[in-house]
Amino acid sequence: MDEGGISNHSNRFLRFKINRGRPSDLLGRVPLTEVVEPVDFEEYVSSHAPGAEPGPLRQLMEFPEDDLELLPLEKECTTLEPPLPEEEHQRYSTMYTPHNSERQRERQRGLVKQTFELDEAAAAERQDDQDDAKRRSVSLDDTPRGSWASSIFDLKNSSPDALLPSVLERTAAEEMDRRNTDARLQGRHSDLLGLYPPPDEDEAVERCSLPEVPKEHCGQRIMVKCLSLKFEIEIEPIFGTLALYDVKEKKKISENFHFDLNSDQMKGLLKSHTPHTAISTMARSAIFSITYPSADIFLVIKLEKVLQQGDIGECCEPYMVMKESDSSKHKEKLEKLRVQAEQSCSRLGRFRMPFAWTAIHLLNIVSSVGGLDRSDPDSDSGTARKGHGTWNERKKKGFERMSVGEDMCNFASFRPATLTVTNFFKQEGDRLSDEDLYKFLADMRRPSSVLRRLRPVTAQLKIDISPAPDSPHYCLSPELLHVKPYPDLRVRPTKEVLEFPARYVYTPHTTYRNLLYIYPQSLNFSSRQGSVRNIAVKVQFMAGEDPSQAMPVIFGKSSCAEFMKEAYSPVIYHDKSPEFYEEMKMKIPANLTDNHHLLFTFYHISCQPKQNTPLETPVGYTWIPLMQHGRLRTGSFSLPVSVEKPPPSYSVLTPDVQLPGMKWVDNHKGVFNVEVTAASSVHTQDPHLDKFFTLVYVLEEYSFPFRLKDVIITEANMEGELKASMAALRGALLDTCVRFLHQLLSKLILLIVYPPVIAGQIVNLGRAAFEAMALLVNQIHKNLEGNQDQHGRNNLLASYIHYCFHLPTTEPAIPPSVAGSTSYEMPVQFATLSRATARPSSLHLSRSKSISNSNPDLATTPVSPDEEVERIIGSKRSCNRMSAFLDSISFCSVPTRQIAKKLLHEELALQWVVSTSTVREAALQQAWFFFQLMTKSMAHHLFLSSKLDTPRRQRYPDRFVDDIAALVCAISADIASRYHKDVELVERLNSSLAFFLNDLLSLMDRGFVFNLIRSYYKQIANKLHTAQNPSALNALRMDFTRIVCSHEHYVTLNLPCSTLSPPASPSPSTSSTTSQSSAFSSMVQDQGVASMFELSVPFRQQHFLSGLLLTELALILEPDGEGVFFLHKKAISAVHSLLCSHDADPRYTDPQVRAHIAQLYLPLIPIVMDSLNQLHDFTDSSPARVRHASAHADDGDPDNSNTISQSVAMAIAGSPLPHAKANPFALPTAGRQCSSLSAECSRTLLVCFLWVLKNADAALLERWVSDLSVLQINRLLDLLHLCVSCFEYKGKKALERINSLTFKKSQDMKARLEEAILGTIGARQEMVRRCRERSPYGSQENVRWRKNVTHWRQNTDRVDKSKAEVEQESVVDGNLATEASLVVLDTLEIIVKTVVASELKESVLGGVLRVLLHSMAGNQSALFLQHCFSTQRALVFKFPEMLFEEDTELCADLCLRLLRHCSSSVGSVRSHASASLYLLMRQNFEIGNNFARVKMQVTMSLSSLVGTSQNFNEEHIRRSLKTILTYAEEDLELRDTPFPEQVQDLVFNLHMILTDTVKMKEHQQDPEMLIDLMYRIAKGYQNSPDLRLTWLQNMAGKHSERGNHAEAAHCLVHSAALVAEYLNMLEDCRYLPIGCVTFQNVSSNVLEESAVSDDILSPEEEGICAGKYFSESGLVGLLEQAAASFNMAAMYEAINEVYKILLPIHEANRDFKKLATVHGKLQDAFNKVYNQQRMFGTYFRVGFYGCRFGDLDEQEFVYKEPSITKLAEISHRLEEFYSERFGDDVVEIIKDSNPVDKNKLDPNKAYLQITYVEPFFDTYELKERITYFDKNYNLRTFMYCTPFTLDGRAHGDLHEQYKRKTILTTSHAFPYIKTRINVIHKEEIILVPMEVAIEDMQKKTQELAFATNQDPADSKMLQMVLQGCVGTTVNQGPLEVAQVFLSDIPDDPKLFRHHNKLRLCFKDFTKRCEDALRKNKAMIGPDQKEYHRELERNYNKLKEALSPLINRKIPQLYRTLPAQTTQTQR
Repeated sequence: MDEGGISNHSNRFLRFKINRGRPSDLLGRVPLTEVVEPVDFEEYVSSHAPGAEPGPLRQLMEFPEDDLELLPLEKECTTLEPPLPEEEHQRYSTMYTPHNSERQRERQRGLVKQTFELDEAAAAERQDDQDDAKRRSVSLDDTPRGSWASSIFDLKNSSPDALLPSVLERTAAEEMDRRNTDARLQGRHSDLLGLYPPPDEDEAVERCSLPEVPKEHCGQRIMVKCLSLKFEIEIEPIFGTLALYDVKEKKKISENFHFDLNSDQMKGLLKSHTPHTAISTMARSAIFSITYPSADIFLVIKLEKVLQQGDIGECCEPYMVMKESDSSKHKEKLEKLRVQAEQSCSRLGRFRMPFAWTAIHLLNIVSSVGGLDRSDPDSDSGTARKGHGTWNERKKKGFERMSVGEDMCNFASFRPATLTVTNFFKQEGDRLSDEDLYKFLADMRRPSSVLRRLRPVTAQLKIDISPAPDSPHYCLSPELLHVKPYPDLRVRPTKEVLEFPARYVYTPHTTYRNLLYIYPQSLNFSSRQGSVRNIAVKVQFMAGEDPSQAMPVIFGKSSCAEFMKEAYSPVIYHDKSPEFYEEMKMKIPANLTDNHHLLFTFYHISCQPKQNTPLETPVGYTWIPLMQHGRLRTGSFSLPVSVEKPPPSYSVLTPDVQLPGMKWVDNHKGVFNVEVTAASSVHTQDPHLDKFFTLVYVLEEYSFPFRLKDVIITEANMEGELKASMAALRGALLDTCVRFLHQLLSKLILLIVYPPVIAGQIVNLGRAAFEAMALLVNQIHKNLEGNQDQHGRNNLLASYIHYCFHLPTTEPAIPPSVAGSTSYEMPVQFATLSRATARPSSLHLSRSKSISNSNPDLATTPVSPDEEVERIIGSKRSCNRMSAFLDSISFCSVPTRQIAKKLLHEELALQWVVSTSTVREAALQQAWFFFQLMTKSMAHHLFLSSKLDTPRRQRYPDRFVDDIAALVCAISADIASRYHKDVELVERLNSSLAFFLNDLLSLMDRGFVFNLIRSYYKQIANKLHTAQNPSALNALRMDFTRIVCSHEHYVTLNLPCSTLSPPASPSPSTSSTTSQSSAFSSMVQDQGVASMFELSVPFRQQHFLSGLLLTELALILEPDGEGVFFLHKKAISAVHSLLCSHDADPRYTDPQVRAHIAQLYLPLIPIVMDSLNQLHDFTDSSPARVRHASAHADDGDPDNSNTISQSVAMAIAGSPLPHAKANPFALPTAGRQCSSLSAECSRTLLVCFLWVLKNADAALLERWVSDLSVLQINRLLDLLHLCVSCFEYKGKKALERINSLTFKKSQDMKARLEEAILGTIGARQEMVRRCRERSPYGSQENVRWRKNVTHWRQNTDRVDKSKAEVEQESVVDGNLATEASLVVLDTLEIIVKTVVASELKESVLGGVLRVLLHSMAGNQSALFLQHCFSTQRALVFKFPEMLFEEDTELCADLCLRLLRHCSSSVGSVRSHASASLYLLMRQNFEIGNNFARVKMQVTMSLSSLVGTSQNFNEEHIRRSLKTILTYAEEDLELRDTPFPEQVQDLVFNLHMILTDTVKMKEHQQDPEMLIDLMYRIAKGYQNSPDLRLTWLQNMAGKHSERGNHAEAAHCLVHSAALVAEYLNMLEDCRYLPIGCVTFQNVSSNVLEESAVSDDILSPEEEGICAGKYFSESGLVGLLEQAAASFNMAAMYEAINEVYKILLPIHEANRDFKKLATVHGKLQDAFNKVYNQQRMFGTYFRVGFYGCRFGDLDEQEFVYKEPSITKLAEISHRLEEFYSERFGDDVVEIIKDSNPVDKNKLDPNKAYLQITYVEPFFDTYELKERITYFDKNYNLRTFMYCTPFTLDGRAHGDLHEQYKRKTILTTSHAFPYIKTRINVIHKEEIILVPMEVAIEDMQKKTQELAFATNQDPADSKMLQMVLQGCVGTTVNQGPLEVAQVFLSDIPDDPKLFRHHNKLRLCFKDFTKRCEDALRKNKAMIGPDQKEYHRELERNYNKLKEALSPLINRKIPQLYRTLPAQTTQTQR
């Protein structure tokens, strides 16, 4: 901090004012990386009176008065009677978080549903699907277009949409704008961010959960009700107890619950002993609490009966053998037993004896699983387990580990069960101890239990076990207090049973409890003489030694008095050394003295009534003194027993002391073992704590000297002992420390605030107390890691500060003056001046070992308070640190003498600043605790000293302020220097510091706090330059800023209405001012407005906090900056959450107030503009829109669509919602390479940007825009364009498809991962976060690409949302989309205004219109579209030349958009679109007296819409056309011009196109028919090149969609040829193709594109060939697309032909880059030709027969199908398709290929004949067609064969088998622009049987030759062919043919040639067989020799058989050539 401290703020301000005058200086301003000096806030506020009237604006400027409130919270008392008076909780609140997702949902309740065509269409589509099924095919007209007259008639009779009133009237532009603006502002949604998903909870570092109110611990609770207990015989009362035991821990985990289910008759037997029965002892149901559920818990039930003669076995006998049912048998015996029982009850009714027991394994009840396999290795470990469930769940489990079985033991929720227990085990006198019980229980779980073999006591005990209700009625606490609700005190109660948890439970005591439990364990009287056999132990709690001093504090059991003075243990018959299992419970007084003790008296009970023997004879005594050295004595004791009554004043000593003249049993050995335990919130039972509390008590009572064990405490050694005891606290058990946490902290604070005065000396314990506190707090943190909030604050400590801590206001009592020492009567009152020492500026002094003082700066030790005061007063800074409590008199009862008093916060700050080493480290570790303690103390102090009204500067003394500054400085330095060593510590420290400063803003001088923030920033900034990992530091600083900014009065702190900026001259309204330039040139004003929109020094000074926040954002978004993904997210999220809180804040609803708040964020606009290139490109992934005449509607290749799953692709692309056709690998367009922000971040940043635009003052924005350069405005427009795409409505369907959350989460994973990799996130944070998310992976690397994650994501996050939720979500989404688009529209209007004003910026208008068009193109709500069209009409009205003189593109796009909306299903949208379209024509007409341009564009747009749009509705567009006609008829001004007529022509023409469309719609499902139709429409436009081109492109798009790439390529080639024709007509250019002719090599079909003669069409005419393709670049584009499609079709040779046309163009343009690319592509293509196996199409002939087919009847087509299509596939496809159209029973497939006779067919059916055909080539053709490609390209002839016999069968014997070959010729060559082509010529050839044989033999011979000469040789193939020719089995084959046809010379001379040809075939055949055998011999291995020999043998046989037939010639053939005959002979 600068030297002058905080005092010289005021002149700072002046300095900055002076700079202001020279704009040039502004450039040398403070760089963004440094923090400017803040305004002196207090000074500013006091000197600037708020200018506004009282109201919302006024509130914005002032802090409210009551910023602090102290809320005393009555501590809730759970019982009706207070256990003991307690302090009340106090907390102070400056917490303010108005925003969270719940509230957001509330705010979204009343939204209006926006109408979206998208949803309407989806709903209609469902309806259509149903109608479609009913619709049947209609015949196609023969004429290419429907009849002209009829359609016009239809149109004229249809009805138009509503006309808009003001369309035809002419208004001034200003008036129009005003109307539009008013309309736009109607009914807008006020809070934009309420519609956007709430900020990510994980990022919300400023979110602080309120700690839980401290309350008593409670585990999972089960309720046990005892219903009935019946034995076979009922002779005496039986009493029961229940308790829980944990076998594994070997621990009793609850106190006993006593119940009595006896009948009144049985109870009556004991009347004499229990005269009064308290209702509390009649409980039959109990609630048990289980903190650590485990599979080892048993509910043990023990039964007792009244003592009687005989051991347990004898007494049980009757119960085991007798039954009531056999009463006749045992009548006398039973009677006898009853009499005995009656006698026992009346005589021995006070004593009990053990009877029987049993146990219930709880796990069997709560789960259906029986014995669990207990194999968990670490179920014992007591370490805290981290990250399990939410913290609340965790707290219930304690913070301990649980074993596997335990997860299943959920005792909180299970099905209630009623059990009947029938088997009890009888008790055995020598096995009654708990040890034995654990053995029994362990044994019970084994299948072959020893217990099972014993004879049971049969009985029926019925009990109910169920989860306890939350607040059960009629409950008694363990102290027997009535727990609320307790409506009626007379009702039988339920008892809460006190739990003894199996392991530690860390919860502080909050209620008074002081219970003592005594467990007598065993007694050994074996050496005691005399009759001591039936021994009872009587226990009493004595307040003194007189028998009358036995106190009634022992809880009664069942059916007796509530409290007793004595209790007896059960008696074991005739046992001199009995064991006991009894538990005696006492309620002991709070203030025990040394005289309180437990007295045990041992009696011998005589069971038989004898003469002269008393009932009970005392046989021994022993006792336990309860208090010793101020501590309660608990634990196990082994006590000697005295034979006689102890002597007087025995109670102060222990029985171990050898008292003179006393007789002891067994020589004073310990013969009685007893255990005493306490459950107490009074007695700590820990030596360290006890000592500390005792010493504090001694001090408070001032009771010196005091004896403490072996030490006598006097005034002299008190201080040393006290400090030692504070230091020793760290040795105390953590469990106990936590239980007494509140008392411990309060005492330490008391010692700081009121330093004790000992012997007249003020003893300063501040340092010792601070150390003790720091170490204690740290220890609690370390050991209870599970119990923390997200900021690492321990909940126990947080709730202490929040609820329990308050400054001690009642001062300790005055030390009584010790006799004779009057020396310090007088000066004591000076001690109020809490010491203010003159402290040198350096803190590192030699620490003096001062005895009485913890302030290290005092050099000497003052001797008495008065000396010290004198020193202080004499020192220089005398009044500096006078305690602010001098005025405390006003509110405290003034004690007669005052006591030294300090202020906690001052002392804490001081101690912290001067602390060193371990203490400092401990305090740093838990800085939050001390910070919160300080702020609460500061606030409480202001409250108590009534200083809330004092100016902030005067609230705290300078010394304290300096300490705070030093502290913040030191801690900032720690953060900067240790951030990568101690990640977790620094993370905690950083947020603690931020919260501290946030709190200080409510308490101290705000300018001072701003400077503290600045000093923190400086420390971090200095470190940033040298840091190895700057992003980690950045992240810390971001969190810090975010927390500081979360202040309740953040807005006020930023001085939103400050007039610090120079007053701008009010700008005259742009429309009214005439000299516009003046409004925009005034330099001063520029400067003013500009500095409001950038992070200028004045901005950052006035709006200090928002300046910090936006500076962070700007730095992180710098494109070359180190912006790591997670930092982007952090920075953006911080801004977003602040804006959300403003939106949700009821104080800021007034629009004027909002505008002021928006001023704090204006620089966000330029920041976002600068980061435009980094934003995610939302325009990319949107589903392919109808782009004007674009051939590739589909940007993904359907063939590879299955290579990557949609969800993975999206996870990779990071897109927020899946789009129909998102191509996962599409590269971003060239403009935006550096997209570095994720979709989610970009979206959030944009919504913040829109928020500022929406809420900022429009006039201000206008002034700012008017100063922007054209470049900047264009940038702004790009940004708006992006916003439109970003918030586009996705439709209900999309919402149903996916949960937006999923994507948000996966986005976050990337950020998390980076944080983890870059090491900026603490391990603990990660842990806390993970356990919150329960994410199945930590931060493994592969999450980066989330390969293994996407599938997981879908099942976890994909909660199936209910219909209502989806509905609500779509409503919210629709409203967001509408509001976002409207904000964009508002901004566009502002831009247009500034253009109107300056006239320099006309160049941006195109951009404005582009954004408008783009917004029309998306899915928009009807509401937005109305405003959008209004704006568009106004724009066209003001700047018509923009559309009609310059760029055709814009006009084309506008027409397309308008037409699209003319076909909308929403009426209001159609009305507006029609109006816009009409005005567009009118304006075009007015400019040039015709509207050819619009006419052309509209016609083309409609064609393109019709061809590509799926859900196109001609009904709607027909209405719009009618509306346009109506406008034309009603437009009076133009009635006498040719305009109306031209409109009518256009409309009728459009209507024709529509009529075609209707037909297309019918054939939507029939791809061939659809393409035929499009083909026909295209043909209809032969003399309108633009439209033909449009349709060709539509066809190309359709083909691409279906994967017919060859056809698509041909459509493009035709388009290119068409363009070439027209370019050739326009100009003769030698490098361009000369028209279609050039394309002949690509396809012979292209010639049909040759232009119609010139007289029909001249290309120069306006509006003809105006499309963008009719240009050289258009031609090049089409050719490139064609090449790409050929490439996809694998027709690489065709690519070459296309490029032959392209290359000359590139060469002429010297475009070497393109040439390089083309040649590269050619190289690839040629490589593929010889490397790739290709399969082209398969062809089928399809004939249609039957009038059902309409146009198709008796037509034949050749269909081209994908390669390897089987006949069955196409058959099935067509049959299925036509069956669906005509009905199943109508369609029949003709199974043969014979000619069809129409007369034999059923006229009501539809017949299909499908035949496989092969391309057919004449012999001459085969010379040309060499390669596979040649044989599959340019095909026009096809052939198929049909076998037949003369008698009609298809197949017969060899000699009667004929064959028909059919050759088909098609109208065009394949591939063509469609996939089926008409057959135009058919020719048949018939082969006679012998010719058939010749063909067969030739085929066989060819196969042999091929197999023999194959290279490389294939032996398998060769053997297969050979086997087929010469194998024995097929000898029938060739041999039979020879025998049938060659054995006789035919009679018919016509057959001689055939005969000879066949003979020669056989000759060739045998020769080939021989070659093959030779080849085979060379190839085989030894294993096939035999096989080869067999083949040879067969061949020889065949040859033998054939030879006579082959050599026989027909003489007639050889007659004329005798010479040759001889040759042949040879």
